[in-house]
Amino acid sequence: MSNSIVIQVGQCGNQIGGRFWDMVLQEHAKYNKKGVYDDALSTFFRNVDEKRGVSNIPVGDGTRTITGLKARGVLIDMEERVINQIRGSMLSDLFDERQQIVSNSGSGNNWAMGNCVYGPQFREEIVETVRREAEYCDALQSFFMISSLGGGTGSGLGSYVCEVLRDEYPEVYSFYATLCPSNDDDVVTSPYNSILSLSKLIEHADAVLPIENQALIDIYQRILSQTNGSGLRKKANALTDSGDKDMVSMCRIGPSRSRTFDAMNNIAANLLMNMTSSMRFEGSMNVDINDIVTNLVPFPRLKFLMSSMTPLYTLANVNVQHRKLDQMFVDAFSRESQLIRADPKASTYLACALIARGDVEVSDIRRNVQRMSSHLNFAKYNRQAWKTGLCAMPPLGQPYCLLALANNCCIRQTMIELRGRFKKLFRRKANLHHYLQYLDIDEIASSAENIDSVVTEYAEHEQRS
Repeated sequence: MSNSIVIQVGQCGNQIGGRFWDMVLQEHAKYNKKGVYDDALSTFFRNVDEKRGVSNIPVGDGTRTITGLKARGVLIDMEERVINQIRGSMLSDLFDERQQIVSNSGSGNNWAMGNCVYGPQFREEIVETVRREAEYCDALQSFFMISSLGGGTGSGLGSYVCEVLRDEYPEVYSFYATLCPSNDDDVVTSPYNSILSLSKLIEHADAVLPIENQALIDIYQRILSQTNGSGLRKKANALTDSGDKDMVSMCRIGPSRSRTFDAMNNIAANLLMNMTSSMRFEGSMNVDINDIVTNLVPFPRLKFLMSSMTPLYTLANVNVQHRKLDQMFVDAFSRESQLIRADPKASTYLACALIARGDVEVSDIRRNVQRMSSHLNFAKYNRQAWKTGLCAMPPLGQPYCLLALANNCCIRQTMIELRGRFKKLFRRKANLHHYLQYLDIDEIASSAENIDSVVTEYAEHEQRS
């Protein structure tokens, strides 16, 4: 079984990462009743015996008892608050001090500070921390990075770490789940940070999974309205429901906003859980991480994957039927289910992957792929650009679910919006002096040109179809 290392950078990355570790532990606890350290658990965890000073107990035949778990993860932030919350939570035992890289000075919402100052300053510590985790892996296949585009540490130091991973581990796949700022983002410099970070990801990441803040808010509000915010469904069976109470405080900003932010983090964490389900559990059609890159990234610079998940919740009333499987496949391609605000059906698909979990048959997937193919516009050179997977284990609280990952030309609209916000500032050189202390203005301009070239390339494929 292959192993993956999760690297969470900045406030947003560590908040989502905290939800991921909490929920993935719950999922494994549900299916690992005997408490053994098996291949599924070894994907993201190593078995340790701290009393005997053993840092990595091999899986062996998969029947050894769990003596202690450590996450295959690295926590990085230039402010202590969120990581301190993790240290004070029930997740604290998952991470020892050598897995945490923390400062208390902050990046001041400045990509250049994170990338040009803290990157070189902490490079040796980052390389050594990742190397240590990599050496614990029997078969390291991928890095999953979690951060945001809008802040200083997540965008600046996060993109620096991505570049370091490409230099140090060129054969290991790197996936970058990144949160895109909304139009009313309260970080004035987020347009600069977003463009500079995206430019680095184009060059160094194998695949980028953009998630929009506003799309997560829209999904959260839709779930509340559809369930009337009351007892129409069971607790903890929606993507927005929290796990243990201790983790709810991870994102507490205020009584109402805390629920919203925690729910948004749950959705992003579910994306990573479903994406890696075939790595962790058995199924009749498992999809490995290298399959995703090979099938969904047909051109080296067009590596941005849209994602959607259905169903968003399961009704508790026994008199209400579960959402039909066929409808679940329809919903996965609807605008309302996307984790970015875009309509993929109105644009061209370069490739698409469907990963189903739970009580789903292979025939269900094949029937719906054939049905949806007639309604979706695929590139002319590859009308059958589908990759399908089926994991036998359903997600927490649901009998089945479907994750859709798509390389679709409509992603360029998100880039155009980010570029437009950047140009409004850059044209007037507003706040630019904060960056010119560390960067040449030509480097900033070339980053925007790099984004433009990707937008143009997506548009050319759209026109050819």
